[in-house]
Amino acid sequence: MAKNKPDNTIAQNRKAYHDYFVTETYESGIELVGTEVKSLRQGRANLKDSWCSVVKGELFVNGMHISPYEQGNIFNKDPLRVRKLLMHKKEIKKIESLLSQQGLTLIPLALYFKGSFVKVKLGLCKGKKLYDKRADMAQKAAKRDIQRALKERMKYS
Repeated sequence: MAKNKPDNTIAQNRKAYHDYFVTETYESGIELVGTEVKSLRQGRANLKDSWCSVVKGELFVNGMHISPYEQGNIFNKDPLRVRKLLMHKKEIKKIESLLSQQGLTLIPLALYFKGSFVKVKLGLCKGKKLYDKRADMAQKAAKRDIQRALKERMKYS
């Protein structure tokens, strides 16, 4: 199995690949409570509008939605609470220096289980302009047309 490939993907942020150029990726642990992990095992998470921030040398993820666990009652936490990400200080300092550059941001790309631990795949991203998005869509459409043509050709061969 590939080293970077997540074992069991819980959630992916597909919109991030549409809105940003991903320059680097990092893997991070996340600090969760028990009911949140149980909810994640049911696949109830959303990364759509989430982002990361560095506060006093610590890395946090904001806007990640983990639905409350149905049997959790009083132990459930706020679904949109700010969660701490677990990385080495050296890595956090490197990321913080990169984020100080103009136009770069840290976005969670995927949430997955690696063994029994929950991991977050983070991407150092630069925003796309509208013409970049249009070029990507045109490129995807061209690839799709080529694949269709090849499939038709193979069908009649």
